Amino acid sequence: MSVAPFIAASPSPLGRLYEVCGRHLLLHRAGSGGPAVVFLPGAGMVGLGYLNLHQQVSQFTTAVLYDRSGTGWSDDIALPRSAANVAHELHSLLAAAGVAAPYILVGHSLGGAYVRRFAQLYPQDVAGLLFLDPSHEGYLASPQQTFTAQVRQMLAVLPALLNMKKFYRPLFEEMFAAWPDPPRRQLIDYHLRSWRKSLQEGKNLMTEVLGEIAEGGPLPDRPMIVLTAMGLDPFMAPFSDVAYLRELNVFKRGMYADFAASVPGGVMRELPDAGHSTLHTQRPDAVIQALRDLTQAAPRPGPTPRPAPARSPAARDCGPVSSAPIGRCG
Repeated sequence: MSVAPFIAASPSPLGRLYEVCGRHLLLHRAGSGGPAVVFLPGAGMVGLGYLNLHQQVSQFTTAVLYDRSGTGWSDDIALPRSAANVAHELHSLLAAAGVAAPYILVGHSLGGAYVRRFAQLYPQDVAGLLFLDPSHEGYLASPQQTFTAQVRQMLAVLPALLNMKKFYRPLFEEMFAAWPDPPRRQLIDYHLRSWRKSLQEGKNLMTEVLGEIAEGGPLPDRPMIVLTAMGLDPFMAPFSDVAYLRELNVFKRGMYADFAASVPGGVMRELPDAGHSTLHTQRPDAVIQALRDLTQAAPRPGPTPRPAPARSPAARDCGPVSSAPIGRCG
């Protein structure tokens, strides 16, 4: 295995750093038992942004938060990345931290695409799947705003764009209002410093990642729930016409229903009072209920593996997975 055990305390408010393919990655775990629930954040988001769910899940099973390379308190790398790179990295990290498979994977937005690729590559390590308004190839055929509407909306928010920190601060303050301090303050400060991360991570979503997961093969036959946010997203509303956002919600309702039906026993649940970016903060109860349902239906894990011993960089399992000059971990 191409990993080293826990190496250092992290500058993050929570968690530890592990070495994976020569990089230091943040992981925080709590609770016990299995299957472990692993959260994959949306574009530009970090593990700490799902602390509200993590704390509740740790009351009935192992809960895992982490930061992908290039985000949060993990080592920085060039973005964007392929979904396979992210999946391989996470698989190695979980082994390094001794988190036993199989896992219930929770993917929010872009994290949903990464969850899907993980399940395609490591089906034997998946116990259940929870998608929170996930990125999906169906969006390639979604309705688009007219050019006139886009220009009108951009002119309306132009003053805000000139000071993005001022624009985003109240949104993040409200989003993480229930978080304890000091993690809350550190999380908000991180997002105000790093708001471009969401653009960088999602840069190849429509051009590469959606095609990658569409052509990656079927999902394994595991319990699966798709939560669909049917409310207005406070992060999207300033940049889009309300009528267009409602039209997009109607479109994705059908898309996610078909996606859930692609797996035997898959379920789609609508959340009329949650937005895309804030689904997990506006309706944590719905997310926790879905995870309890999946935990009850999922197979039990095997013995907890020990973290693999450190090996020399030459021995690390970072060989290329495609013709691109990148390692398994990206």
